[in-house]
Amino acid sequence: MNSPLPSTRREFLRLSSKGVALLAFGRYAPQFLIGSAHAAAAPERDRRILVLVQLAGGNDGLNTLVPFDDPAYHALRPTLALRQKDVIGVGDHLGLHSACAPLHALMQDGRLGIVQNVGYPNPNRSHFRSTEIWETAADSDASLSTGWVGRYLDNACSGAPAASDPEAIHINAEVPQSFGGAIPHNTYGLTLGNRAGRAGQDDAALLEKLAAHGAHDDAQGNNTFLRATLMDALVAEKNIQRIIDRNKPEATYPGGNFAQSLRNIAGLIAAGLSTRIYFVSLGGFDTHANQANAHTNLLRQLSEGLAAFQKDLTARKLDDQVLTMTFSEFGRRPNENESRGTDHGTAAPLFVMGRQIHGPLHGTAPDLRIEKNADLSFTTDFRSVYATVLDRWLDSPADTILGAAHPRLGFLG
Repeated sequence: MNSPLPSTRREFLRLSSKGVALLAFGRYAPQFLIGSAHAAAAPERDRRILVLVQLAGGNDGLNTLVPFDDPAYHALRPTLALRQKDVIGVGDHLGLHSACAPLHALMQDGRLGIVQNVGYPNPNRSHFRSTEIWETAADSDASLSTGWVGRYLDNACSGAPAASDPEAIHINAEVPQSFGGAIPHNTYGLTLGNRAGRAGQDDAALLEKLAAHGAHDDAQGNNTFLRATLMDALVAEKNIQRIIDRNKPEATYPGGNFAQSLRNIAGLIAAGLSTRIYFVSLGGFDTHANQANAHTNLLRQLSEGLAAFQKDLTARKLDDQVLTMTFSEFGRRPNENESRGTDHGTAAPLFVMGRQIHGPLHGTAPDLRIEKNADLSFTTDFRSVYATVLDRWLDSPADTILGAAHPRLGFLG
């Protein structure tokens, strides 16, 4: 049976132009759609976009950006240490893991930068807690109820006209803690495959049932709220899934959920959504045992996926609008363990990718003249990376959002 409910903002506007949409659906339509119909057109939006790529589990930085000729590195890693033949040089003493060849090509083209030895004071080696610190931008001895992206959305979107497009989209099982704001925001989740993750046939049936019994709200108006929430989900679901189904990338993506998720993000950006933040996760970096092959495969997935994504954006002439940044909750210990793996550590490098990147290397490399089982001492606070992105890319008051001033870095000029 065909649904009597309009499924997209465009359908609402088309019906409202005939004088029927708001009369028919005004009782329970989401407020953003009512506002859109009254406005008849959305205002111009700043289209700068940030794509966050989480390397979940703790990426081994020393075998990503490799100090291949440092004797201390080889002493700490008798079986895991990579040699010059195993890396692609990015300087006299550093090289990228050979699995990162696609990223090295982007670096050569001026589209990729590396921020070295990123961490924070008094590091925490718990996956949960360290991820929370990175996602909220809190000090390690403090807790925040909001995420750094959520606070950006609080600042950037407060008082702005409501929009039907999500302000932020994540492609993983849970809403990232970084999305939490002081006020509610229109965020949206996709599964790791190609299907939209919120709302479905059950929600549609429930919405139809509620719409048919609109007069029976309880005293708190809970049915009205639920109808609006479900309508938001259904509109986003249908619109986003339509975009994904019709997406025709301008680059060949490798198989696997990670690359396909980036493919979907490129399609959503190309469709002109006003969404400002995208979040995708690649897991498996908790390499306590038999690290060598697993880490190689993970870096290959990351590199090939990011390279295809950047090529797609460039072909669609969208690369000047998109900055991509990786992060991981911590690096690994400098020394390998007895299982030919590495345990939870502290600092590690991260990648920044886009057309506006200035220079290949930023920050300083870690000092490996340390005792066995000691951690690296970070040299760049991760909040300096955030401050640079907020200030120089998203044009937002970084110090206010982060709650303190942090030095800006040079990767965005």
